[in-house]
Amino acid sequence: MAIFKDRMGRDLTMVEAGSKIINRFRNYWLDFLLMKLRLVGHIPFHSVRNFIYRVWGVKIGRGSTLHMWARFYQPKNIRIGEGTIIGDHAFLDGRAPLIIGNHVDIASEVMIYNSEHDLTSGDFRPIEEPVEIGDYVFIGPRVIIMPGVKIGKGAVVAGGAVVAKDVEAFTIVGGVPAKFIFERKNITCLSLHPNNIFFEFAIFYCFTKTLLFLNSGIDENNLWTRIACRL
Repeated sequence: MAIFKDRMGRDLTMVEAGSKIINRFRNYWLDFLLMKLRLVGHIPFHSVRNFIYRVWGVKIGRGSTLHMWARFYQPKNIRIGEGTIIGDHAFLDGRAPLIIGNHVDIASEVMIYNSEHDLTSGDFRPIEEPVEIGDYVFIGPRVIIMPGVKIGKGAVVAGGAVVAKDVEAFTIVGGVPAKFIFERKNITCLSLHPNNIFFEFAIFYCFTKTLLFLNSGIDENNLWTRIACRL
């Protein structure tokens, strides 16, 4: 009769049980380290937080900002481009490579995962897939991005969406699961730089005005140009 059993009720050899015990304590240690990194998010200075995040392995480009209370898994696999803004309470998963491009605007409480359970497996083994977010992407608040997703340049993800499939460049998606809404055309507002204090307002304004006037009779081909000219 086996002394040890796994959570599925299978008998384990001493070697298998020892490996699981070591792995469990390794996870305890990792949780402790991640707890300390989470405490860094309470420091009210961007430069200090960015410095400590870099020490822990997060690759952060020049001019990028992570607002307070960010959380991480495996920070060494996370790469953030230049001029990118990440909102408060964001969750960034680095168990597989997470690449965030230049001049990206990620709103509050966004969760980006690159590891999930295999639902076809009896023991729900983990599956890890990289996530890539292109340049000039805007991601609304409380969006969830699932493993393996690629979001193309200039795309917009509406708040509260669950993104489980790739998003084409210069498209707007929303909903659960996220679906295509329409394509952004005649884009002129990408010339704005995120280091400009009006950048976040400008992107949000473009996004909001677009949704408000989709059914107002305005020609979609000229909509984005007209909005950008008013900024």
